[in-house]
Amino acid sequence: MTKAEIVSEIAKSTGIDRATVLMTIEKFMETVKDSLADNKNVYLRGFGSFIVKTRSQKTARNISKNTTIIIPEHKIPAFKPAKVFMEQVKK
Repeated sequence: MTKAEIVSEIAKSTGIDRATVLMTIEKFMETVKDSLADNKNVYLRGFGSFIVKTRSQKTARNISKNTTIIIPEHKIPAFKPAKVFMEQVKK
């Protein structure tokens, strides 16, 4: 499902115009991105959590040049679904 399809579905089911729904969804995504960039997790009860995970340093190989490189520790965004959400998807 794309963002446009989500906007259409919400607009149709709530009666709110598409422009308002789109603006709300865009602001929600911007707020989540800004929070994760500030290393703050976002918790949505019954849905899940957007969290920042830290990947530890590791050694990798560049096969074409036959060299070893070190990938430094870095942070990545992740989503952890709530139990209720997981149970609904498993059905």
